[in-house]
Amino acid sequence: MLILGLVGCARPTDHGQQYIDGRFDQVLNQVSTVESDKPRDYSQFEQQMELVLERSPSMAAKYQPLYQHLQKWAEDSGDPTQLSNYGIQIAQMGGADDFGNVMFTGYFSPVIELRHEPNEKFRYPVYAMPKCEEQCPTRADIYAGALEGLGLELGYSASMLDIFMMEVQGSGFVHFEDNDQLQYFAYNGKNGHPYVSIGKVLIERDEVPREKMSLKAIKDWVSQQDHASVRELLEQNPSFVFFKPQDSLDVMGTAGIPLQAHASVAADREYLPMGSVLLAEVPQLDSEGNWNGQHVLKLLMALDTGGAVKKNHLDLYHGMGPQAGLDAGHYKHYGRVWKLGLEGSQTGSPWQNVGG
Repeated sequence: MLILGLVGCARPTDHGQQYIDGRFDQVLNQVSTVESDKPRDYSQFEQQMELVLERSPSMAAKYQPLYQHLQKWAEDSGDPTQLSNYGIQIAQMGGADDFGNVMFTGYFSPVIELRHEPNEKFRYPVYAMPKCEEQCPTRADIYAGALEGLGLELGYSASMLDIFMMEVQGSGFVHFEDNDQLQYFAYNGKNGHPYVSIGKVLIERDEVPREKMSLKAIKDWVSQQDHASVRELLEQNPSFVFFKPQDSLDVMGTAGIPLQAHASVAADREYLPMGSVLLAEVPQLDSEGNWNGQHVLKLLMALDTGGAVKKNHLDLYHGMGPQAGLDAGHYKHYGRVWKLGLEGSQTGSPWQNVGG
C-alpha cells in the first residue's frame, strides 16, 4: 500500500517537467547562477537582436548594453555558470507549479488560400475591422451576414476553419490563387466578445480525448463533419478577429519587431517587458508531438503578447507554414526559464524589473 501511495503522488514528467531547483515563492526569483547541462544553441539570438536594435530606438536605448554583454558571453563560451562574470543578473521563473516548470505553448503564421472575389468554392470572407457603434456582432451574427454590404471583405477562403485558425494565431499569410500574390494579414482588432476554446468544447463533448487534443486533432474532426456541424462548433467561440493587409511580409509582434522563429516568445509584459531576454531550456518534441526527453538551452526575446499568456506561460513563435502549424499545435510542454538583466543598467535586478 505504501508503494502504491508513493506512485500515486509522483509528480508528472511526461511533458518535460523537472523538479531540481526546489520550490519558488514568486513568478521571478533572484538566483545567483544557472546550472544547466542541456545542449546549447544560441544561433538565432543575433538576428532577433539586430532587428530590435534596428527597428526600435527606445528598446535599443534600454536593452543594447544587455544584448552586447550577452553576445560577448555567447561568443566566448555560452557557459551559463559564467553569466555573472559578464555582469549578468538572473531571475528564475517560478513555474506554473512553483517548481520552476514554465509552460511553453506554440503559435505560428498560417498560410491560407484566398481569392479576391468569391465563387462557389471560395465563399467565406476574411474581414477588416468594422466601425461598431456599441458592440460588434458575435461570430454567429457575422456568419449570419451581419457585416455583408459594408465593403470589409479582404478576400474569400474555401475553408471556415482556415480563417478561424488564422484568427486564433492573430495574423497570417494569405496566398491569392487568382493572381499568385502572397500577402501578410496583420491583426486589426476583435469584436470584444469573450474567447472560448473550441478544443475545450470538443473535449467536453467527448469528441476528442483530452490527451489527444491538438490542432491536428481539431482538423481531423472537422474533416469528418458536414458544414452545419463545423459552423455550429466555431460559433461556440463568439470572439472574432479582424485583419489588415500589410505591404511587408514581416511577421510583427506586439513590440512592432519582426519575429524570428524559435527566437521570440509571447509573454506577460507585467513580468517580462517587451525586449526582455530569457535563457530557457526549451522542450523538444518528436514527430508525434510527444516530448522526446530533451531540452535545448536557448536565448529568447519577449516581443509579443497574448490574451491567454499570463505569468509562468510562454508562447514560442514557430514560424510560417503547415509544418510550423503542426509543431506549434502539439506544443504544451515545460522547461526552466531565467530572465536576464545587466547590473547597473535599466535592466538590472530582473527580479524587480516588471511592467512595460
